[in-house]
Amino acid sequence: MTISWLVAGTVAIALLFDFINGFHDSANSIATIVATRVLRPFHAVIWAAFFNFIAAMFLGTGVASSISKGYVDPKIVTPELVLAGLLGAIVWNLITWWLGLPSSSSHALIGGYAGAAVAKAGLGALVPGKWPMTLSFIVLSPLIGMALSYLMMLIVHWTFRHTAPAKSDKFFRRMQLVSSALFSCAHGTNDGQKTMGIITALLVAAKLQKGSHIQTWVIVSASIAISLGTMSGGWKIVKTMGSGLTRLKPRGGFCAETGAALSILFPTYLGLPVSTTHAIAGAIAGVGSTHRRKAVRWGKAREIVWAWVLTIPCAAFVAAICYIVVRMFAPAA
Repeated sequence: MTISWLVAGTVAIALLFDFINGFHDSANSIATIVATRVLRPFHAVIWAAFFNFIAAMFLGTGVASSISKGYVDPKIVTPELVLAGLLGAIVWNLITWWLGLPSSSSHALIGGYAGAAVAKAGLGALVPGKWPMTLSFIVLSPLIGMALSYLMMLIVHWTFRHTAPAKSDKFFRRMQLVSSALFSCAHGTNDGQKTMGIITALLVAAKLQKGSHIQTWVIVSASIAISLGTMSGGWKIVKTMGSGLTRLKPRGGFCAETGAALSILFPTYLGLPVSTTHAIAGAIAGVGSTHRRKAVRWGKAREIVWAWVLTIPCAAFVAAICYIVVRMFAPAA
């Protein structure tokens, strides 16, 4: 079977999206560990990239399978549709990165994919199965992260109430290496799989494979792309996440990363793509709330929430326009 330039180019753009996902969402993996000065930014991105790669390679492909067949009817998927969906997601990611807003790359990709599908075949192109749970986790993910980190902070405060602050800080600086690695693994095994699913949908549409199994070369290339993106860093978003919401100490960073990781790993087990951005932002707010309500900069939080709400429809709108443009150059789409 020959691979057309359109398919090869779309695979390249999918990997570009994965790279952008890496530097856009690298803030999620490293913001807290940088804000608490446990690691310098360069060392933090290397640390996060390593665990992103390990997780994306070895912790299953349930989310990838969901993306490839759970949101858009595979019967109407074409390489042109996948290309338009990716372009919509990339444009929205770059806009929010430029503005320093930690929006969800996951929802940008899902929204872009859906927008291109609706532009081609109307609302009937969407598969209803996964949508209710995915949309509900826009609300649930940050709330779960917030609740878990809040509870963990209370436990930590009570457990270390008689420990000197300098001694407990030293302990949690070490523990943050563990919690940051755990969160990076959660990011890799959820976010890292989304591009794998899109590439698989493309290969099925182009009749280059049968079934929705994820090929090894897809797993390896997507894992490398997101890891390289993470290594490039996303410093505007690091600043927003690390200090824009609240001020963090090592114990708070540990609780935020651990709470967010747990809130991601559960839906990942169910094969649901969720936003790592939402989870860590909610967890950081939960940590800040244990001090006092004003410790959280709720104005910045509102900006972030608006970015969350707008991501799916905006990425869908951009992707729909991209699909119309693609059709002009590929009338058979």
